[in-house]
Amino acid sequence: MQCAALVCCSDLRSKEDIETIEQIKAALNKSGCNVRKTKSLTVPENLPLFGARERAEELNSLFADKEITDIIDVSGGDLSNTLLPYLDFNIINGTSVSFWGYSDLTAIINALYAKTGKTSVLYNIRNILSEHSREQTELVEELLGKKKSLQSCIEGKFINGSEMSGTVIGGNARCFLKLAGTEYFPDVNNKLLLLESLGGGEYRIASYLSQLKQLGVFNRINGIILGTFTELQRSYSSDEVGELVMSFTDRNLPIFKTEQIGHGSSSRAVVIGRKYSFS
Repeated sequence: MQCAALVCCSDLRSKEDIETIEQIKAALNKSGCNVRKTKSLTVPENLPLFGARERAEELNSLFADKEITDIIDVSGGDLSNTLLPYLDFNIINGTSVSFWGYSDLTAIINALYAKTGKTSVLYNIRNILSEHSREQTELVEELLGKKKSLQSCIEGKFINGSEMSGTVIGGNARCFLKLAGTEYFPDVNNKLLLLESLGGGEYRIASYLSQLKQLGVFNRINGIILGTFTELQRSYSSDEVGELVMSFTDRNLPIFKTEQIGHGSSSRAVVIGRKYSFS
């Protein structure tokens, strides 16, 4: 049986979130997964850096726990990169435990890949409580079963090019760029870079793309997967988002646009560190 630990590695959850966490636990239990709540869900707010060291140490122990198969983060926000200096990648590297998270957890997920080669699930577990709960629950059960047919769930179209293949890195653009210039930034050579964003109009997204260009990322990757850009797409179409991205890249770089990855309640999962092919 799968055994999942629920954690909070980014911003602390409010009292109002406790009911939601209980609902997530109940839904996972119903899917046949034994669920364990952890101390990091209610870490005291008066700890230095909101308990970064303490939460990282708990995460290390969960990776080392032979009963745990999956660590599922229920948070988001800003603080996940504060845990990185305290993670024991030697312990983490020797385990088969899968880490799950989305949005700000992009930082931890890509750091895990950079330091150990470990794959992680970029996914918002709260989606199993949404109006799309049936489809989302089936997806989660597939993920928990470690099946590998996940990319069949990702539909979209090419904005540029017609095919691309490579190991996927990235996630939320803002949170991925927190790793720039650090030892936790993954090797981008021959990768597929996934980018999505909740906030940010044209100027902010352009600044993210400019930074990626200045880092030389677009010269080394095999292609780009564009998820949803929630705020930007209130004013611009998917094609226009693609054109904005293309203005910062070599126009021969394949760009695939999907509405199935991002912050929406119907969003699917991507396994960061796994090879995907699109054609």
